[in-house]
Amino acid sequence: MGDETRAADAVVSALEHQIVSGALKDNSPLPAERMLMDQFGTSRTVIREAISMLAGRGMVESRPRFRPIVRKPDYGTVLDATGNIVSHLLNEAGGIENMYRSRMFVERGLVRQAAQLATKEDIAALQQALLDNQSAIADSDRFYNTDVAFHGVLYRVPKNPIFPALHRGYSSWLAPQWKQMKRSVDRNQRNFEAHKAIFDAILLRDPDLAESALDDHLNAAWNHVRDTFGPNLD
Repeated sequence: MGDETRAADAVVSALEHQIVSGALKDNSPLPAERMLMDQFGTSRTVIREAISMLAGRGMVESRPRFRPIVRKPDYGTVLDATGNIVSHLLNEAGGIENMYRSRMFVERGLVRQAAQLATKEDIAALQQALLDNQSAIADSDRFYNTDVAFHGVLYRVPKNPIFPALHRGYSSWLAPQWKQMKRSVDRNQRNFEAHKAIFDAILLRDPDLAESALDDHLNAAWNHVRDTFGPNLD
């Protein structure tokens, strides 16, 4: 078993290099098992173990009855690969609050930067996200998705690929709790108004006002989560 594991590690290392370098093209099928067996001079068992390891790292997407698909890694790949671990950590005492407070910390910096540096294109994207949010007030499921999208624009303003990946992580990790929250048209309206306050502060190019509006919004959201889940968050 030890020899097979070492052989699988060597195959994984070689295939990772080929994926990252582009020798194996993103979204293309991985070579057939027989070809990989010939290429690496090893058994089908080793190749399948290597493919399983690559899938666990998010570098291939396994499909029943079809060859796995190559996925060139990005920052989102790292977060996806750790998603199950993060989900377990959220079940620890204070785990959800710690994650949420880290999101608040990140978004404070993002709204300040947006107020100072957002381009016309960024403002237009934020405005469209706000309009989409407003149009969904009567539909709580759609409102939730437009709420996530509004915050997502803030993560794109710095033009740094780490932040959109981080937004995807936060949205995924916190979704099980957020989707269970009590929702109503009145609450959707208040959240829309909070988003508009953030947008207006960014339009004014006032980073302090933008940060204050964000804090008001996210603190109110956290209080709503606590009202919904109570001691289950501790």
